[in-house]
Amino acid sequence: MGGAVLAAVAAARDAGELACAPPSDALLTCANGSYGTPLALRLAAAERRPAHEVAEVIAKRLPLRSEAVGGFLTIKASGLAESIAAEEGYGLAAVPRPASPWPDRPRTFGNPGFSVRYAYARAAAVRREAGVLGIAPGPHEPGDPLETRLLDLLAEVPGRAAQAVRESDAAAFARHLERVAEAYHDVHERRPALPLGDEEPDARHGGRLTLAEAVRITIGNGLQMLGETPRERF
Repeated sequence: MGGAVLAAVAAARDAGELACAPPSDALLTCANGSYGTPLALRLAAAERRPAHEVAEVIAKRLPLRSEAVGGFLTIKASGLAESIAAEEGYGLAAVPRPASPWPDRPRTFGNPGFSVRYAYARAAAVRREAGVLGIAPGPHEPGDPLETRLLDLLAEVPGRAAQAVRESDAAAFARHLERVAEAYHDVHERRPALPLGDEEPDARHGGRLTLAEAVRITIGNGLQMLGETPRERF
């Protein structure tokens, strides 16, 4: 999440809305599914502007719900999965494409490219199978540590894409997709979106379906930005 905040500062600077460069750390605190940072207070002196104005500039560039109270910025993690799942173009940018970010083989988790491609295929399979079972996505409630880590990484994707455009280098963006994929594999295996055995679907499954759809969209767009066609099956 800190990367998303710093990316928002960098984007605001590129747009001429802020003059100072992003610091090295956003100094985030986390409580009850929300994140807080006094970053705007730190930047206000250099900007020679009221802290609440700086906070509002940063808030409008974040890919999730946030509010500025004075110079303190509060970011709401709730609703992030739903927002991404509803935006087919989430994170898309004109990223400079490397000739081949990852090899096609070996098709094992030792190959970061396979991990990313397989994460997309897994999320797409969840969508298909949920449709067959008649299970609908629902609101995702943040709080689980594995899912929170995944949400944090998803939130940073637009900022990483913007960085790739700004630096004309997609290598860091590709590495971030690898981290997203790794986090999703953990969630997929340990927090399944589909009921197991005779288990009845409940609100948790609906929320996890929404999270899986957010991953499908994010990784699918990322693969396209790196010059690949996402594959739903291997």
